[in-house]
Amino acid sequence: MDSATSDTEATVWLDMDQETLNKAYNQAMHADNLETVQKRCQVNSDIARARLGEPMRLAYGATDIEALDLYPALRAKAPIHVFIHGGAWRRGAARNYGFLAETFVSHGSHFLVPDFINVDEANGNLTPMAEQVRRCVEWAYTNAASFDGDPDRIYISGHSSGGHLAGVAMITDWKKGYGLPDDVIKGGMLISGIYDLKPVRLSERGDYVKFTDEMEDTLSPMRHREKLTAPLILVYGTLETPEFIRQTKDFANAVEKDGKPVELIVGQEYNHFEILETLANPRGLSGYPALKQMGLLPGPEAG
Repeated sequence: MDSATSDTEATVWLDMDQETLNKAYNQAMHADNLETVQKRCQVNSDIARARLGEPMRLAYGATDIEALDLYPALRAKAPIHVFIHGGAWRRGAARNYGFLAETFVSHGSHFLVPDFINVDEANGNLTPMAEQVRRCVEWAYTNAASFDGDPDRIYISGHSSGGHLAGVAMITDWKKGYGLPDDVIKGGMLISGIYDLKPVRLSERGDYVKFTDEMEDTLSPMRHREKLTAPLILVYGTLETPEFIRQTKDFANAVEKDGKPVELIVGQEYNHFEILETLANPRGLSGYPALKQMGLLPGPEAG
């Protein structure tokens, strides 16, 4: 066998061999300050709760994990921001993302963070996670009056695998599946997410996610862009893995070619974990456009 044939057989995805592809979907290998950022987020979540008070803990579904932290706004019929946390579909808890709440609450929005099943507990199936995120959005819409929220102003954001799940929520057929308006989600910000599952399936993540052809297709937002009904903001950092960067750029380019509203924001010198912290800053790389999308900044956009 000649070397050219050997090289071709070693290629798993684009120009990457298996080891390279595995690294491209392992953000920890590209961020040596991971533990520092995670501890900082936990400390800042404690600080936010000391200022805002403990969130309301409310059930949105039938199982124990289907509960959410609601940081209420201080004004009547306020818009609702739903944040979906990441963690490679395996980790994460709503309580660790309280640090994001203060920016939204102080600008007049409810901030809602759900917990949901992880992929290991779901026997390798991502579908239950996606369904629980959808149920959370459904709950926010149908129960908005109970916490003085505006069901006609629901926005969503997500980071990493949470960006993927938030993207799945944005391509959901809400009318057919839930009897809700097609445009129940009025805008979305997806930070460092995954939008096509094929290369993920080929990576080492396929060892714990039990992909099927149906799961890969149904839960790939890139393949169902015609279902997008809301303006989309996509964010990534330049110090992320090459695949997370490519996925975000390709999704943004495809949505733009579809003629749908999309904004691409590039965080220079931010890694995968640092980029999320910018959502906690009302003048930050992510925080400012998220508030602007919701109409919560002074000026003509204010709502």
